[in-house]
Amino acid sequence: MARPDGALLNAALRYADMGYRVFPCAPGDKIPITDNGFQKATTDAGQIERWWRQCTAANIGIATEGLIVIDVDGPDNPWPGGDPERSLDLAVAPMALTPHGGSHRLFRQPSSKYWRCTTGRLAPHVDTRADGGYVVAPPSEVEGKSYCWAPGLELDDPPDRLPEPPTWLVADLDRLATDTPVFARVGENAAEANEIPFGQRNATLAKLAGTMRRVGMSQSEIAAALLQVNTDRCLPPLAPREVERIAASVARYEPDQIAVALTENHWDQMYADRPEAEAPDASDPGAIPENLLRVPGFIDEVMTYTLQTAPYPERTLAFCGALSLQALLAGRKVRDVADNRTNLYVLGLANSGAGKDYPRKVNQKILLEAGAPGSLGDTFASGEGIEDRLFTQPSVLFQTDEIDGLMAKINLGKDARHEGIMNVLLKMYTSAGSLYPMRVKAGKEAGLIDQPCLCIFGTAIPKYYYEALSLKMLTNGFFARMFILETGKRGRGQDVVVRDPPASVIEAARWWVDFVPGQKRGNLADWHPVPKFVEPTSEAFELLRAFRQRADDQYSQSEDKGDPVGMAIWARANEKARRLALIYACSANRLDMRIDADAARWACAFVEHQTRRMLFMAAEYVAEDEFEARCKKLVVTLRTWQEKHGDAWMPFWQINRKHPWSERDHEDIRTTLLNQRLIEYLETRTGGRPSKMYRLLPTS
Repeated sequence: MARPDGALLNAALRYADMGYRVFPCAPGDKIPITDNGFQKATTDAGQIERWWRQCTAANIGIATEGLIVIDVDGPDNPWPGGDPERSLDLAVAPMALTPHGGSHRLFRQPSSKYWRCTTGRLAPHVDTRADGGYVVAPPSEVEGKSYCWAPGLELDDPPDRLPEPPTWLVADLDRLATDTPVFARVGENAAEANEIPFGQRNATLAKLAGTMRRVGMSQSEIAAALLQVNTDRCLPPLAPREVERIAASVARYEPDQIAVALTENHWDQMYADRPEAEAPDASDPGAIPENLLRVPGFIDEVMTYTLQTAPYPERTLAFCGALSLQALLAGRKVRDVADNRTNLYVLGLANSGAGKDYPRKVNQKILLEAGAPGSLGDTFASGEGIEDRLFTQPSVLFQTDEIDGLMAKINLGKDARHEGIMNVLLKMYTSAGSLYPMRVKAGKEAGLIDQPCLCIFGTAIPKYYYEALSLKMLTNGFFARMFILETGKRGRGQDVVVRDPPASVIEAARWWVDFVPGQKRGNLADWHPVPKFVEPTSEAFELLRAFRQRADDQYSQSEDKGDPVGMAIWARANEKARRLALIYACSANRLDMRIDADAARWACAFVEHQTRRMLFMAAEYVAEDEFEARCKKLVVTLRTWQEKHGDAWMPFWQINRKHPWSERDHEDIRTTLLNQRLIEYLETRTGGRPSKMYRLLPTS
């Protein structure tokens, strides 16, 4: 059989010829793009060729069942230590060099062994891949850098001819396979003390902290000691930020109160059932790239008109308005193969005077010209009011500036009406492809709304929106369903002349208003639309499937860490990407709608950025208690200073003016942030009172 050209395909076939089971991973990534992931790995050449014909840039995964692969992370990793004999023992095995300076060493698993995958247990930043795992193989690429075989250590032998691990490594791997958690006990030193297993780490560290506080140790001294215990004995170690939080919490007791706290077992009450989680990856991806604010066709045309006619043009707000309008127009009229619909909740964050109202006016004008002014709403009076509106008009775009106020009132919990609004919004979102049962009214039968399309284009001032964020809002599903886009500084104004929207925009809007994909039966209230299926191309299908698997993996990691916010946000990522890809297809060519690779790539990139940004903002602003909230406020203050003044130190007097906390509170917060390696602190004396200076440390 003739083999298609391509280095990746040829390499995959070569591995299969030697007896290694392979499967495709997403281009530029490590995520399998096959159903059931690496379990689909095969040596069948025909299947391998079909996979790589569908995605020629797919990376290569090798299933590691029957193998033992030592995955060493980083170029400076000291494992296996300074013993040259051990290094020579390892040099008999094939070794792949990874894009970030690590390595994969491939051994044959002895027939009497049944080793499984481990993470960081063999040594720090040294993982093992065995039964139930896989590795990415050369010449795959990640982030533009390639995997490659080390010169002289290429993979040339089939699995049954690979060397077995050296005796000392077999002993280490057997230890990992037989280790079981034990109950913690406190010893005089790390060598005597047992490991502190998962489920007991927080409470044990809190008790140790209480003992130290009782003898008068300060927060910084307690934190330093706990961090060492965490490194030496916790399995796995807690995130340093969590350890700092424990130290700060315990240090707020006066030393003479600690005996009471220990006697009454406060620590078990505080921590026994607390989900133990390392801090999620919450690095800031920055402002959304401009290329992601471009969707060809209708959305771009509406944006262009908005920007040309706005007194203060703002690209992000113009995009939010145009995206929401297309979502409304296509509502109840199209769906993808998984029955995803186009209803979106979009929020644009901008300061006063930035032109938040103008994109709303553009949408009003276009819908009026298209003969659909009844599709607009502006306020959420009550949950019942929303239901009544959707019952008479099943597709509605609410354009409102009250989202932050609604969230704030729900957090206060003083008015059940606002909770009712939120519950209706959550249920409407997930009912777009089904029937929405309305509340029962006295003396009447319960009404049904067939496939409601409720879209939201909200605007808010960033400061008030972030103040309204809470853990409750992050985990109830509303935050995760939204697309939240932030504007930059207000641009310069422009002289504009009032003019009507382009004829092509009005024509497209009217086409959507008149488009009836199903059959009308009776009056409008009884209309049951049968939306048009918009098919994906094979390449788009694979791209969207790969993104779904990535979102699933991220959700699983959040679940393992006990991170409810990460779980809530990643749970909606796949659905949001598919809705956006569908809207892209509607905008690009309404007469021949098809979800192509461009639509899929844009949608996945957009949602990836959105999700990362939302996770960052959640980590930045949402706190479980007042102390953590103050720590985060100081970090935000220092970041704002850094954006204006670069690496210059921020004087404490300016911090104290903005945050007039007590001297003790400032000291505790400073100590916590120093131990978390988030800030630098400088104190100098010039004859009078010391000059105190703060500076934010760069993130890694």
